[in-house]
Amino acid sequence: MTNYVFIESRGPFDPNGSRFIVEALTGLKRLDNQVTVFLVQNGVLGARRNARHSHLPALTRAGVKVLADDFSLRERGIQSVELFPEVQPSSVDALVDLLVHNATKAVWH
Repeated sequence: MTNYVFIESRGPFDPNGSRFIVEALTGLKRLDNQVTVFLVQNGVLGARRNARHSHLPALTRAGVKVLADDFSLRERGIQSVELFPEVQPSSVDALVDLLVHNATKAVWH
């Protein structure tokens, strides 16, 4: 099993990027890999409960873990209570911890 960490900096308003993320990550998860998405910058915009056309619910239903950078959330005025329940606020320190594990592959999107 491989650990995949996708660092998503794009917002949910790019339909091609969202489709790529859903297809790639759910495919990796179906192959019994550990898959985590770490949202940074405008990527956190899709974590809001009222975000239209967010691809994150499809990912969490597939078993993908979704973390949102707490600094990026604060910069955009998004509070924890506004997030999808499956999205966990997290820190860059937690991202570093994910990246240093053996058999981890990171992709920045």
